Amino acid sequence: MTDVPTDAELKAILRRVKTVAIVGVSANPVRPSYFVARYLQLKGVRIVPVNPGLAGQQLLGETVHASLAEVPGAVDMVDVFRRSEAVPEIVDAALARWPRLDVIWLQLGVRHDQAAAVARARGVTVVQDRCPKIEYQRLFGELRMGGFNTGVISSRLG
Repeated sequence: MTDVPTDAELKAILRRVKTVAIVGVSANPVRPSYFVARYLQLKGVRIVPVNPGLAGQQLLGETVHASLAEVPGAVDMVDVFRRSEAVPEIVDAALARWPRLDVIWLQLGVRHDQAAAVARARGVTVVQDRCPKIEYQRLFGELRMGGFNTGVISSRLG
């Protein structure tokens, strides 16, 4: 996979990922990290919330962990809701915790080419500056005009 994944590559990722650690997840339901986590759950993905400020609490039925090092078991993907400058440390922690990690996904506005290169050199697929919820909706026919799927069909203007 190159720096810019094809739609086929993104679809393949979204089909195969079953467990996602979400770094920087919020308990606030209006924050993007919360509704992305909730959406992924609705699609059958197990989410593993990671946020040191919420550690030990329950979020969407899952225990929140303080760091990736504390996450029990394996994950397929690490989804990063943190600033770009935090990415190298997160990538290092993810690779230390899961040497055979499948995907590191950096959310909209998050890029770090050097950290991405480190992960790719270890065989990890890296997606930067994208949102799995938006990509899932776009690629699997759920995204409609304005991002809403109202189920209402009308030719009426205004």
